[in-house]
Amino acid sequence: MPDKKLNIKNKIVGKTILVTGGAGFIGSNLIEELLGYGARVICFDDLSTGKLENTIFGSHTSKDGIEFVKGDVNLKKDLERVFTGREIDYVFHYAARVGVIRTTERPLEVFADLEGIKNILELSRKYGVKKVMFASSSEVYGEPVEIPEREDGPLNIHIPYATVKLAGEQMMRAYYELYGLPTCSLRFFNVYGPRQDGSAYGFVVGIFMKKALSGEPLTVFGAGDQTRDFVFVEDNIHASLLALLSDKTNGEVLNICRQKPQTILELARLVEKVSRKKLGFIFKPRHKGDQVLHRLGSARKLKRLLGYAPATDLETGLRKTYEYYKKVI
Repeated sequence: MPDKKLNIKNKIVGKTILVTGGAGFIGSNLIEELLGYGARVICFDDLSTGKLENTIFGSHTSKDGIEFVKGDVNLKKDLERVFTGREIDYVFHYAARVGVIRTTERPLEVFADLEGIKNILELSRKYGVKKVMFASSSEVYGEPVEIPEREDGPLNIHIPYATVKLAGEQMMRAYYELYGLPTCSLRFFNVYGPRQDGSAYGFVVGIFMKKALSGEPLTVFGAGDQTRDFVFVEDNIHASLLALLSDKTNGEVLNICRQKPQTILELARLVEKVSRKKLGFIFKPRHKGDQVLHRLGSARKLKRLLGYAPATDLETGLRKTYEYYKKVI
């Protein structure tokens, strides 16, 4: 998509962009892309789950594009330090408690994230930010009522994390409608790629990659027939930047998905293939109250508003991800 990339660069070069949660998986990949487009980036993170090393990109330092500020987005005084004395053009609010296990074990911490959303919106309005992008989640669909899951379709929330994300979407919409602050909520489906958490609190691709590198068999729950809509992080970021720069997305909610379901067993086999190792699989019973069986987003609105569809197939994305993990683990 060379023409779209050139258009992004022309609109972003020289702009000051705040990324909360910028030391995390998606946030750090976003920052790296923004720096490549010539933006000035402020990475704001409390490092509770993010890693400081994720904010170091080769020769990039605070002198040539990136500034790191440690703070808690849920504390207004921490966040206002960033806005004071700076002219911030755009905000990506990606800071949040993430991971199904972590967020169900500590739900009160998840609900605290509502303060961060409120702080971002109020300070963005106060200081004249041009647009706020909010990282929502496909978890707002809960146990699917219909497949594929549409932005204007039914929701069936069943975990605190999803409740907070939906409330955040509604707050974003309210600030657009009431105060004219351009906002857009992005419902991320299963994003994967370099820097994804591979710990027990992490996500399936990161966990599989870590096991593959150590030559361990991959654990599959149930028959592995659960389906997910996997999106390579580079595609997720391209879609997010296009959404940032389009007035068509103001006040909207947008799925970032491929609309291509793949089973966890298929994922495991592809990880084994790209690792070039005979890993084997261990099948364990699914936990009671485990994740939903199927997750598949509708990409129609994404294509209609932005003319874009994530193009990286799962095997290609996994190969790139595996090469990254080989270097860092």
